[in-house]
Amino acid sequence: MRISTKAQYAVRAMVSLSLHGEGRPMSLHDIAGRESISLAYLEQLFVKLRRGKIVKSVRGPGGGYLLARPAAEIRVDEIIDSVEESLVPVSCMDASGNCVCNDQCISHSVWQGLGERVRQFLSSITLADLVRDASKGIKGSAEC
Repeated sequence: MRISTKAQYAVRAMVSLSLHGEGRPMSLHDIAGRESISLAYLEQLFVKLRRGKIVKSVRGPGGGYLLARPAAEIRVDEIIDSVEESLVPVSCMDASGNCVCNDQCISHSVWQGLGERVRQFLSSITLADLVRDASKGIKGSAEC
């Protein structure tokens, strides 16, 4: 299973916003420069993150983006769900983890279990956890 670049960049951008925003609006230009992510790509991601109620935008001079709620209340799976169509391990499953094959696959339970475990793992990590880890080891960037 491979997490998309979209999801990776969204998580990185959120860590950067939380780590360096210090409670003030942060521009996408600043995040893009800090994380070496295309500004146009970040704009697309932040539209989805705003729709997902992960961030909120502030207009005007000194505007930018803020977390919509405390970092300890934002889970990694929520960030990924906001920017991804689906977080399922195989293409024959729908977004809920149900088999969409004409005949139930024999191996469906393996893929369903994998999807559930991945989701449990991602939902157990908060943005605050990632920020804490990033502030210990990486001062300038949340990039892996």
